[in-house]
Amino acid sequence: KQKWYVVWSGTEPGVYGTWAECKQRIHGIAGAKYKSYDSLAEAEAAYAAGYQAPKRKTGGEVRVSNQRLTPEQLSEFPEIDPQSIAVDAACSGNPGKMEYRCVYVFADPSMPDIFHFGPIMGTNNVAEFLAIVHALAMLKQRGDSQTVVYSDSRNAMLWVRQKKCKTTLPHTPQFAQAHDMIARAEKWLNENTVTNRVVKWETKRWGQIPADFGRKQH
Repeated sequence: KQKWYVVWSGTEPGVYGTWAECKQRIHGIAGAKYKSYDSLAEAEAAYAAGYQAPKRKTGGEVRVSNQRLTPEQLSEFPEIDPQSIAVDAACSGNPGKMEYRCVYVFADPSMPDIFHFGPIMGTNNVAEFLAIVHALAMLKQRGDSQTVVYSDSRNAMLWVRQKKCKTTLPHTPQFAQAHDMIARAEKWLNENTVTNRVVKWETKRWGQIPADFGRKQH
């Protein structure tokens, strides 16, 4: 289904017919303001009206930890880095089929993932670890040392710092692909200096991480 993208604040404000065109004008711009719409008429009207800051709700603190906030809601937290990406994993069973993905923190949820891998057999912690390393390697390849990587997994962040995936995943043919990826990720960490910050996503304050698969069991 065709989406239309409005850029109010970026390298070239306007209305664009593809996410690629929109992304080109907002990537790396601190505080870029943009949004997707279902019709051209709606997008043009929104562009003409100018950017409307989301209304801040007054009153008691809302329980957000099990919700995913919109980019507009997240923009109310100045401590969230505007030039950032987020990674998250999902696993059906533990071990089970694991997958992970990466998104721009302030991207509209309808926009495509930066990358998505899986499912293959493994565990949630292994997928969280591989997701962070995949993101860091991608940024290094792009020559980008500024973008912040958010993860909601303390274990995975610790393993990345220690350059070692401390999993108890058995060395059996079923998990061979996961172990091969772990070995490559550890090798990359040992051979490269990480300059991008990896920061813990504060779920209790900011809701579910934007890369969340939305399949958590409550």
